[in-house]
Amino acid sequence: MRFFGSLAVALSMYSKIPVPTVDWNEKNMKYAMCFFPVAGVVTGALEYAAGYALLTWTDCGSLFFAAVMTMIPVLVTGGIHLDGFADTMDALSSYGDREKKLEILKDPHTGAFAVIWLCAYFLINAALWSEADLSVLPAAALMFPLSRSLSGISVVSFRAAKNSGLLRTFQDGAQRRRVRIVLILWAAACGAGMVCLAPIPGGIALGAALLVFLHYFCLSRKQFGGTTGDLAGYFLQICELAILAALILGGGCLWK
Repeated sequence: MRFFGSLAVALSMYSKIPVPTVDWNEKNMKYAMCFFPVAGVVTGALEYAAGYALLTWTDCGSLFFAAVMTMIPVLVTGGIHLDGFADTMDALSSYGDREKKLEILKDPHTGAFAVIWLCAYFLINAALWSEADLSVLPAAALMFPLSRSLSGISVVSFRAAKNSGLLRTFQDGAQRRRVRIVLILWAAACGAGMVCLAPIPGGIALGAALLVFLHYFCLSRKQFGGTTGDLAGYFLQICELAILAALILGGGCLWK
């Protein structure tokens, strides 16, 4: 029961999974980020179960299958990471200076570029899922805890762009060194599992995830002076899209 409060904080913040209400106190915040990948485990399990059921027990078309697989993560998370993706795309599309971009990230209004890029994201994601088969599902299920592990590592490792905000709250409350070690172990386990389940496409997918992580690090420092909660969400969404693309293309699904 020692870490139950930290688990509840992580799941209540980063998912719509029902958990008991707990206080966001120093004790519960200390290791909350360690449990961030648990939301990904739940998402991956639901994706695998739904995908296996649809492909094995039904004659549904590829469009219906792709729509279900695309919407499951949104339903589990409530779209919190997509919100970060949308805000980041608005900020990047402004071509303003650093302060202007940070102002856009704080703006609660949704701009035109956010809508455009969200539509593009869903279209690409659904198109990739429409080409998936049963062989893709086991490794694809692991991309959700992997992306959250890497996103969590950035939260406790990267410089914050602002002295306030939700990301700074998690940074200040976390036992950073221990949390970083736990998240690295999460990422290593997910990456190893992906490679074991699908050696070639899994290896390509892991490489894609690390390249996106490098892109995120450079982008956050150059464009924003550090990371924010929105940027962490942006990275998570791009990372999952890159992993899925690598598994589909690396597995040869488009050429069968």
